[in-house]
Amino acid sequence: MNPTIVGMIVFACTFGGALLGMWSRTALPEHHFDAESRGTAKAGIGLIATMAALVLGLVTTSAKSSFDAINAGVKQTAIEILTLDRVLARYGSETSEIRKSLQYVVGVRIDTIWPQGSSKPANLNPTRSGVELAEGLADAIRDLKPRNDSQRALQSRALDRTEGLLQARWLLLAATETSIPVPFLAILLFWLTIIFASFGLFAPRNATVVTILFVCALSVSSAVFLVLEMDAPFHGLIKISADPMRYAYAHLNQ
Repeated sequence: MNPTIVGMIVFACTFGGALLGMWSRTALPEHHFDAESRGTAKAGIGLIATMAALVLGLVTTSAKSSFDAINAGVKQTAIEILTLDRVLARYGSETSEIRKSLQYVVGVRIDTIWPQGSSKPANLNPTRSGVELAEGLADAIRDLKPRNDSQRALQSRALDRTEGLLQARWLLLAATETSIPVPFLAILLFWLTIIFASFGLFAPRNATVVTILFVCALSVSSAVFLVLEMDAPFHGLIKISADPMRYAYAHLNQ
């Protein structure tokens, strides 16, 4: 889902609903706006507004939890990469080529997930060659010939770290799947449209009211836009920072 397009749709539906409500006021008979009718309508709209608030809270919590989990995963991955590099350095000079390969693989992944050019989209799906390079690191570590117990322990630790990093790449792939169900979003939009239509139906027709409804519709659509932006943590305005990975890359093989 494109957050900008969805935000524009939400704004169009909510503000359009408010304008439609204002127009409907002139078309409906006056007895539809007596005290009893207003009371019943306000009670019903209050119920819908409560449900809309609950759904909006649920999707916001879902998107924020997904964003925080992936952000924590990226930081943890950077820590694991630095730890792996130091374990290999402690093993001895036999791992110099492996450490260079590790630095190369990390650099490639940074360039694909966080491309420098603003026109380049993030690519979370690792290429076949990238997967082979990452798996080749594990094979190279496994092929080391430790000469003593200390090197055997370091080799075992390095293998564990490498396998953990291979599993961590699926975390990025999981980030391409939205955590906000489309039916939730559709129902939320329907309820918001009804709420704004009721605002326009019972509001006086003047420039101040129209301006307030415009700002309210803009605020609601902005909230939905921000939620969807958080739900796509490697795209758009709100993105996972590449700083932890770039820091790890800069300190590799030293």
